[in-house]
Amino acid sequence: MKLHLAAALALFLSTSATAATNWASVDQALGRPGAVQAGDVHRYSFPRSDLAVTLDGIRIKPALALGSWLAFRDMGRSAEVMGDLVLTQDEVNPVLSRLLEGGLTITALHNHLLRSTPDTMYMHVHGSGDAVKLATALRQALGASKTPTGAPAPAGPPETLAFDTKALDAALGAQGKVVGGTYQFSFPRAEAITEDGMPVPASLGLATAINLQPTGNGRAVAAGDFVMIGSEVPAVIAELRRQGIEITALHNHLIGEQPRLFFMHFWGNGETAALAQGLRAALGKMNLARR
Repeated sequence: MKLHLAAALALFLSTSATAATNWASVDQALGRPGAVQAGDVHRYSFPRSDLAVTLDGIRIKPALALGSWLAFRDMGRSAEVMGDLVLTQDEVNPVLSRLLEGGLTITALHNHLLRSTPDTMYMHVHGSGDAVKLATALRQALGASKTPTGAPAPAGPPETLAFDTKALDAALGAQGKVVGGTYQFSFPRAEAITEDGMPVPASLGLATAINLQPTGNGRAVAAGDFVMIGSEVPAVIAELRRQGIEITALHNHLIGEQPRLFFMHFWGNGETAALAQGLRAALGKMNLARR
């Protein structure tokens, strides 16, 4: 009996070791390194730097609202990926067909912005299996679009934004970060989110995102999405509208998560301090993790 137990344990350990994701191979399949985030999530960014999108006369930086991303995590015997692909309207179905051919699931397709030129759509994807095979299928699907997938450009010198980031940190009650000419905040929810009985970390795309881009003379534009449970939706919508912030989309990202989540996108264009105060008021209607 002891020999049988020892053999079973050895088989389990060898299988587990073999099943561990080879992240270097995933990096190679996607053509760029991933950024390791909380929960050992490996996130890959594909900003749509090829697109010249304008809204209300403002050229939108890719980091504000045009950032495709894929987030992988090792599940032991397999890997899981979730992501959001920014596509032009004519790219949607060619990319979707390649995703289906690669065994991926499309969980949502929607807009983020209103009045933007050109129009962009956002496709949420999910998959599980061998991480390298998933990455290869996703890279092939992106090839049906004009998304830049080559090696990313080397990081330049630290950016200085034309607004007071410390004041924004104080106004929003969190520490932001400079990314691609924008200032970004992330607000995870307080409660645990699960899908198919497994916990889903906020770093897989379940945190409220608020991005601000300075436009000069003390003004900025803001975009992102609020991640809410159903009971919070009416209060957050009402507060944003009271603050003069536009609601641009309300939809799902996932299928089968608990509690059910709703993702609401917004657009703000105004005095930076007022935008921050309005967004903070809306955040106050939600059950967010304490900092």
